[in-house]
Amino acid sequence: MAYSSDILQGSILIVDDREANVFLLEQMLRRAGYVSISSTMDPKEVCALHRRDRYDLILLDLQMPGMDGFQVMEGLKEIEPDGYLPVLVITAQPDQKLRSLNMGAKDFISKPFELAEVLARVHNMLEVRLLHKKLNTYNAELEQRVRERTMDLQESYLETIFAMTRAAEYKDEDTGAHVQRISYYSRELARLLGMDEAFVDRIFFASPMHDIGKIGIPDHILLKPEGFTPDELKIMKGHASMGAAILGNSKSPLLQMAAEIALNHHESWDGMGYPSGKRGDAIPLTARIMTICDVYDALRSKRPYKPAFDHLKAMDIIEHGDARTDAGQFDPVVFIAFRQNHQLFRNIFEEHVA
Repeated sequence: MAYSSDILQGSILIVDDREANVFLLEQMLRRAGYVSISSTMDPKEVCALHRRDRYDLILLDLQMPGMDGFQVMEGLKEIEPDGYLPVLVITAQPDQKLRSLNMGAKDFISKPFELAEVLARVHNMLEVRLLHKKLNTYNAELEQRVRERTMDLQESYLETIFAMTRAAEYKDEDTGAHVQRISYYSRELARLLGMDEAFVDRIFFASPMHDIGKIGIPDHILLKPEGFTPDELKIMKGHASMGAAILGNSKSPLLQMAAEIALNHHESWDGMGYPSGKRGDAIPLTARIMTICDVYDALRSKRPYKPAFDHLKAMDIIEHGDARTDAGQFDPVVFIAFRQNHQLFRNIFEEHVA
């Protein structure tokens, strides 16, 4: 996780056409210890400023003359090559909040300002942004080290992957061991399906990154214990595409596989999954392997909406279904290999409980 001192050093740009609002936000942040704060009252300057200074967080008012916040975000999308907008919107209009999130903003602050809300959301957004930047740095290093293919470097990179993906998992999982178990489940299932060692080795390292897109989902949705509204569910489902965007556009076969898994691991054999409703063999094998591994571990783990189930209960749900799970979502061949060797997966879970 990012250290508090790093967060307080994060660069912040305040964008608001009202001088009083700019002054108030600056005072709030400086008193909280933030040291790198800039501001502008001209929305037309934002893209040029961000291109020059690459802010870690932009506090962006939506209602401004000449160029509103939504137009500013469109311009910022052209600057951010990975599509990640470090934008925290400021609005007094409830109907604008969902629109801004769908356009790429990561969270919002309501007007009139409340000190506790401003500081909490700024802190959380800067923490996510710094972790995102670290992930990009580690991805570049990962490509070089995987090519060298030595055991020592593989172990080092696995630790790196686990450390970075736990940034997403810790937001809604009770244990960071989830990402480690996913690696071992996926590797064993790939071997049972007769895949070659290159595939087996790659899925071992790629599979833990399946939910990395959750770093871009607002906490008030991700951590919600009860059911989602339709709009919240749409945002939540966006983590699959967001993860693929974070990991995509790489020449590394490992990161290409990780992006493929991130995008497709909620697709369903029966066509009832998301984000694209793919069916059958149209879903990549990597994701078909990942799906049953992820479901099994979710059933074994405590979640905001359920207790942890034992192995027998988890297997019963996978075979016969419940309100969330249906056997029709699994590739039949993958399902048979999993069921016939289910003790392997129980052993992995018990060996890697946090």
